[in-house]
Amino acid sequence: MISRIDLRGDALPEGAALRALLPRAEFDVEAALAKVRPICEDVHHRGTAALIEYTEKFDGVTLDQVRVPAAALTRALEQLDPQVRAALEESVRRARTVHRAQRRSPHTTQVTPGGTVTEKWVPVERVGLYAPGGRSVYPSSVVMNAVPAQEAGVESIALASPAQKEHGGLPHPTILAACALLGVDEVYAVGGAQAVAMFAYGTEDCAPANMVTGPGNIWVAAAKRYFTGRIGIDTEAGPTEIAILADATADPVHIAADLISQAEHDPLAAAVLVTDSVELADAVERELEPQIAATKHVEDRIVPALSGRQSAVVLVDGVEEGLKVVDAYGAEHLEIQTADAAGVAARVRNAGAIFVGPWSPVSLGDYCAGSNHVLPTGGCACHSSGLSVQSFLRGIHIIDYSRDALAEVTHHVVALAEAEDLPAHGAAMKARFEWKVPGQ
Repeated sequence: MISRIDLRGDALPEGAALRALLPRAEFDVEAALAKVRPICEDVHHRGTAALIEYTEKFDGVTLDQVRVPAAALTRALEQLDPQVRAALEESVRRARTVHRAQRRSPHTTQVTPGGTVTEKWVPVERVGLYAPGGRSVYPSSVVMNAVPAQEAGVESIALASPAQKEHGGLPHPTILAACALLGVDEVYAVGGAQAVAMFAYGTEDCAPANMVTGPGNIWVAAAKRYFTGRIGIDTEAGPTEIAILADATADPVHIAADLISQAEHDPLAAAVLVTDSVELADAVERELEPQIAATKHVEDRIVPALSGRQSAVVLVDGVEEGLKVVDAYGAEHLEIQTADAAGVAARVRNAGAIFVGPWSPVSLGDYCAGSNHVLPTGGCACHSSGLSVQSFLRGIHIIDYSRDALAEVTHHVVALAEAEDLPAHGAAMKARFEWKVPGQ
């Protein structure tokens, strides 16, 4: 079911050459831009009317309005299964504990007597959050997006999620319940690229946002790319990924279960096992069959995901070589299941989140670890981070120099300005003084 890539025996290539050997889902955001662009511009020019038309076209739902009534949010929370509510409340509590600790305080540095630079942190004013509603419904994504925004101090938070025909044209009730639980009362029954356009441009009903965050399909990712520069985005989220670095000490039952857990998201989901143990690889493959048979979403998601080109068992000579492979891969989720899991995890450079040992599965991070599950995909973990309080903050430098402090450095500024052929920069300094070159 799952292919093998044998990298044993020869020295591993470096950089791009190694990355080219590793499995990856095809996710062509650039190609989707051509279809997304006219949708976004239609929303720009026609506002809510365009949103209603696209909701009917793509979701099969005819709406009178796109904003979800407050009563629907209240009703969804009241009718939520008590066990699900308790689980969401615990997820929120743990996420707040972690994200509250990420808050940043102003810091002042004295550069020279009379000269200081202070960095203060200011939240964006308004954000639009996106919660998917296609193959699966993700109230956990509401938590993971709203909590860091709230802890950052964002004043205005709105959320969009696709209208559901089976729920009277409203987003899924668990999405609405999660919003109500978190105090997010501005919710829109809008999905796809048109939701991102609504937040980017604003409509009669929805004020424009400074930033849009949240996972979505390729159309959401393409819309984020289209609006990059106009609004802030978290990441162009692609299909979910799990990579597991394991040796002979790992339990094949755990490994198989964790690979399946991510494969059930999407037929493009990536599941990669990197190991130096052929015996473990064989045992995991044997374990996959009964576990898959005992679950759901088999034919439409799990089997296509595990048998696709994006998934594989990668055989390496040892844990050292395995580390090189997982760093080249840069997984969204990386599990370390080796004899010295904590020590190995400490050496990983590229991963969205790292799960250490047999008792820290990715499923924990998806819901109740306290960490954030909105993470970089497609190898972007080599340069990007997961969603956090920091994502919603802007660092602003405040420069405060006295006359003497400015006088002391003026000749350096003038020298650099003249080296760059920008004499007016130097003149702006000299205008404050009866200035001459020091020593003359």
